[in-house]
Amino acid sequence: MPFLVLAMVLVVASANYLVQFPVNDWLTWGALTYPLSYFVTDLTNRRFGSGAARRVVYVGFALAVVASVWLASPRIALASGAAFLVSQLMDVAIFDRLRGRAWWQPPLFSSVLGSLVDTALFFALAFWGTSMPWVTLAIGDYGVKVAIALALLLPWRVVARRG
Repeated sequence: MPFLVLAMVLVVASANYLVQFPVNDWLTWGALTYPLSYFVTDLTNRRFGSGAARRVVYVGFALAVVASVWLASPRIALASGAAFLVSQLMDVAIFDRLRGRAWWQPPLFSSVLGSLVDTALFFALAFWGTSMPWVTLAIGDYGVKVAIALALLLPWRVVARRG
């Protein structure tokens, strides 16, 4: 599981750094990397169970917040940490509840709902009161996160079958 924690830290820290750079008024570069955090959480949950997934979330949270203070800013690190913890724990619970359903439902539904909560919390906390067009960025980022969650279903199926 250390590999999964490392993957989580790298994904979250890179997303927190990249979220500072808008592609346009609707998207930041962070939206292209952050959805992989749900992939990591869901793979952990499927292979090792919800307890292990929560441990990866907690350790990844602590390490990613520290890395993000250095890579981004304290405000972004704290906003990310709060949004990450809430949304990832929600993802774990939803995935676990849907575990017995069709193969694609647990990872898709948990990622889409987790991304919604993460996006709303993160952008409000990180950019409220700044000149960043955070509402449009949140909408655009969420759209990309949903698209990536859909695109990750095929790799999910391949990797989940091997596990």
